[in-house]
Amino acid sequence: MRSLTLTNEQLQKMISHVRSHAPLEACGLLAGRDSKVESVLEVTNQAQSAVRFVMDPIEQLNAFEWIESNGLDLIGIFHSHPTGPETVSPTDVDQAAYAVVQVILAPVEGSQAWRARGFWIEDGNYSEVVLQVI
Repeated sequence: MRSLTLTNEQLQKMISHVRSHAPLEACGLLAGRDSKVESVLEVTNQAQSAVRFVMDPIEQLNAFEWIESNGLDLIGIFHSHPTGPETVSPTDVDQAAYAVVQVILAPVEGSQAWRARGFWIEDGNYSEVVLQVI
């Protein structure tokens, strides 16, 4: 996947979720069709860590069931790096278990703003995916 399309409202929902959990990492799922996000599903970070996330398994399962029952696909996973970097970490590469876009949100240095970047992780490598915000 070379791009992921989402609305500004969906992006703001992700930013609000990760900002409210900082300085801990926050996470969630992106449901949609093809490369267009239809829904942002927040999931609790069971690890309660500033440097890694583990999705709560019950919430993750419920989200997967919701996605399927609504005729959507899992097209992305998002999580934050509250202290940076705004790119993929070695842990992200090692633990990437789904062939979906990984959206990483990190604060912009010297600002209250957050930046989102998308990545495709496969076979221990990653490449950037364009996030189209409409």
